[in-house]
Amino acid sequence: MTRFMSNGGVSRRGVLKGATAIGAAALVTPWGTPLRAQPTRGGTLRVAISTGGTTDSLDPGSWDSEFMNFQAHTRNGFLTEIATDGSIVPELAESWEATDDAVVWTFRIREGVQFHSGHVLTAEDVVASINHHRGPDNTSAAAPIVADIAEITADGMTVTVTLSAGNADFPFVMSDYHLPILPAQADGTIDPSTTDGCGPFRLDNIEFGVRADYTRHDGYWKEGLPYFDAVEQILIFDNAARQNALISGEVDYIDSADLNTVHLLERAPGINVLSITGMQHYGLPMDTRAAPFDDNNVRQALKYAINREQLVETILNGYGTVGNDHPIGPGQRFFNTELEQKEFDPDRVAFYLREAGLDSLSVDIHLADAAFAGAVDAGILYSESAAAAGVTINVVREPNDGYWSNVWMQKPFAGTYWGGRPTEDWMFATAYAEGVPWNESYWSNERFNELLVAARSELDEDIRREMYFEMQDIVANEGGTIIPMFANYVGAYSDALAHGDQIASNWRNDGHRMSERWWFAS
Repeated sequence: MTRFMSNGGVSRRGVLKGATAIGAAALVTPWGTPLRAQPTRGGTLRVAISTGGTTDSLDPGSWDSEFMNFQAHTRNGFLTEIATDGSIVPELAESWEATDDAVVWTFRIREGVQFHSGHVLTAEDVVASINHHRGPDNTSAAAPIVADIAEITADGMTVTVTLSAGNADFPFVMSDYHLPILPAQADGTIDPSTTDGCGPFRLDNIEFGVRADYTRHDGYWKEGLPYFDAVEQILIFDNAARQNALISGEVDYIDSADLNTVHLLERAPGINVLSITGMQHYGLPMDTRAAPFDDNNVRQALKYAINREQLVETILNGYGTVGNDHPIGPGQRFFNTELEQKEFDPDRVAFYLREAGLDSLSVDIHLADAAFAGAVDAGILYSESAAAAGVTINVVREPNDGYWSNVWMQKPFAGTYWGGRPTEDWMFATAYAEGVPWNESYWSNERFNELLVAARSELDEDIRREMYFEMQDIVANEGGTIIPMFANYVGAYSDALAHGDQIASNWRNDGHRMSERWWFAS
């Protein structure tokens, strides 16, 4: 058996630029987070979030926006937590152990954890919460990552999970923001519309597409946390409005700075710009079921028709790196260092068009800045580089409001962003496996799907690396999504706020846990 109780794991790179550059920490919280200064309690954290909509829901299986992701970690607790250094650490599970083949996982559930309603955490709550995402007809976005659970049972304060095949990354899976632990009902299910939770803040009010309000959960089990008395979460789509709200003092933090005007924030008194290198990437998915995108030669032509370096410098203002049409970042364990980097190449564009039997190509791409900041401008730059390679790309501007319900996965060529996932298997299983709900290009590849299953249960690290290298090659050269750039998480905040020495890079907003980890400077 392999047993886990304390911190440790693979670190991720985090970069603080400009006014946020800091040195070594002298203090740590009771939970191992280094501190810059002694935290103070009190105050209301006001956060402006960039993405969300009126179609959002309290059902955790539907969460797909930054608004709901921030809500998830402000209101809820999870079995495991990704620490600021990228390691996996206990949260509601105080420890776990696994059989040597990583098939059977046993989690010891923390005793005495109180929900906002007063309900005390049980192992049955854990089982009900995970089962909410299971079943052959389940439409939860987390269904693919829990599909390998063959059985999950509770015994006292122990939960045992038996997988259909070994998964060495399973504790990471349990940290997914779709998998909060909610109270079980009498019938063994959860109420997906509940506002209850066992996180640092209780949810007082939520108006989807507008705002959410929270107050500190005085019964929170992590001693001394959180520091804030309350949190106000406001949705502001418009980049300029969000930035002005910070400069004017209406909010304390914005999750996404406009990279076209970030220099103004860098010069603004009392404002810090936060840039974190993580796994966030921007993409242009093509519906591989629809002509002409059902021809891989066309997809390859379109991949070589984009000037990636130009997009990184122009759209990201250098706050990122070029992508290579697969979603695995250079800081991840099995990143393919041997894969040829695609570059703008008119000759290859012409070659692949000839292979497709085409003399010319004209396609529409549907974009809005709701897809990612600067998406429309990126589309225009793409159309210009493509034109130089003999391809016509017509940029169709779509409304920001309703983009994720009316355009994404509805139009045959559009824009997308992903925060990435902590492991290769998790990312691939969420968005590239055959038939999963968020396979946004509707792509399927038999070899890829075979490798996905095999790599998940392979315990030999060298063999596993070879498998993930091949999978990245397949996705890059046969997949349905152009991934031209990896974008840093770039936010900004008032210097009235303080935080630990290390900022998490697994999601925006300090892993969406800033409401728990940050405080107002004294």
